Amino acid sequence: QVQLVESGGGLVQAGGSLRLSCAASGRSMYTMAWFRQAPGKERAFVGAINWNDVSTYAADSVKGRFTISRDNAKNTVYLQMNSLKPEDTAVYYCAAAPSYGYPATSRAAYGYWGQGTQVTVSS
Repeated sequence: QVQLVESGGGLVQAGGSLRLSCAASGRSMYTMAWFRQAPGKERAFVGAINWNDVSTYAADSVKGRFTISRDNAKNTVYLQMNSLKPEDTAVYYCAAAPSYGYPATSRAAYGYWGQGTQVTVSS
């Protein structure tokens, strides 16, 4: 049974920082990703990282502000979010796939999902 457990969400003022964590249990997850879903919007890709620390990010919206990293020994992925903006407010979901290769950006590529953690950025 694979489980993804997220933590680190919360309320922060614009310009602040948060770090999200997602621990996977049950099997090794070679590619892990973060998506987010704002109210009334589709779940959108934020960033992903593979076993070899190759990472990719959503164009423009988070590049330069968010950094994804992982600890393979702990089967854990992190999302460091800096210079947060009110438009970053969303439920953030961790996703994982037991696959190698360049990290995918589509939801369909990920078969395992966490329960989500709320991030609220006040102006």
